[in-house]
Amino acid sequence: MRGDVETDAALRLRSGPDAAVLLHVAGVTVRFGGVQALAGVSFEVARGQICGLIGPNGSGKTTLFNCISGIYRYGAGRITFDGQDLAAVPRARLAALGIGRTFQNVALFRSMTVRENILVGAHHLGRSGFIANALALPSVAREADAAAARLENFLERLDLASVADVVVARLPFGTQKRVELARALIGGPKLLLLDEPAGGLNHDEVAALADLLRDIRERFALTILLVEHHMNLVMRVSDKVVALEFGTKIADGTPDEVRREPRVIRAYLGDGADASAA
Repeated sequence: MRGDVETDAALRLRSGPDAAVLLHVAGVTVRFGGVQALAGVSFEVARGQICGLIGPNGSGKTTLFNCISGIYRYGAGRITFDGQDLAAVPRARLAALGIGRTFQNVALFRSMTVRENILVGAHHLGRSGFIANALALPSVAREADAAAARLENFLERLDLASVADVVVARLPFGTQKRVELARALIGGPKLLLLDEPAGGLNHDEVAALADLLRDIRERFALTILLVEHHMNLVMRVSDKVVALEFGTKIADGTPDEVRREPRVIRAYLGDGADASAA
């Protein structure tokens, strides 16, 4: 991406209370049989924010992610993205709408190269139909050239150029995480959903990830919602943090506000904990 484009994107970022809301979760409830996974969860994410979603195992974080990305349907409540009700959007259209996602366990095509995996994320950007591709019309070549140019940009940004033609199954887990992130980014999302991006990474890789998340937010005018158990990473990169426990929201605020919330401390440290333990 050209430097002047990056600067313009960064100038459009807003993370304060007056920023326009990009994602609005209102009263979302999900039941699996007799189990209530989410109970009326509500919060907002402003354009340009990095929002951390935290909570102990079983608190409903991944369930909420799956509702936003269309994998689960919620029984009550509403989720709107950029003013559009996501309940009315087919799952296949979410990428084109501007929602990208990575997964807790990397979901890559293991027999394909890094280059091929990343290009999968640009598929929805193409406008040429079956007939145009079958006839190899000039529009198809132009789209392929544009995708290749975007690919080279993300190979460089995420330090993947040296392994671009390596089959992903041969790469370390941390590198595979960057490949999945590049695949999500090449599609040009407005909102990036990151499901435990620090999972399986060592200390140095987590520190590098924190820097990378801030960098891509600035360069590409992204809004990021991340589920993460690595609390140091969440508190370091997030503008706001939402905490869940047993499917309900127990805190919503800045990292400093949330880390001092007694209910959050108890959720992580037990009933005998108090604020002095934070």
